[in-house]
Amino acid sequence: MRYRLTFIAGLALGYVLGTRAGRERYEQLKKSARQVAQNPAVRNAAESAAHNGRDFAGKAFHTVSDKVGDRVPSSVTERVRSLRERGQSGEDDWGTTNT
Repeated sequence: MRYRLTFIAGLALGYVLGTRAGRERYEQLKKSARQVAQNPAVRNAAESAAHNGRDFAGKAFHTVSDKVGDRVPSSVTERVRSLRERGQSGEDDWGTTNT
């Protein structure tokens, strides 16, 4: 409940500040965000975080599958298998590569 209230308060504050700032300030913020996103250091950090996340997810998958074993219904194992095969393309849903 606390998180929901915090989110709603932040949303309301952002709306009020956004309406007061106007379109010009919005365009400034958009331009700044684009420059930050295109910064090579930020892009490298994002790709590194994505790579580390994939590694962690793979380790977690193996740990869970070792502990759970054959107790998972076949429908779930088939779904996981199809998701794993889909993820072997070399590019993830975020548009980053595995380089």
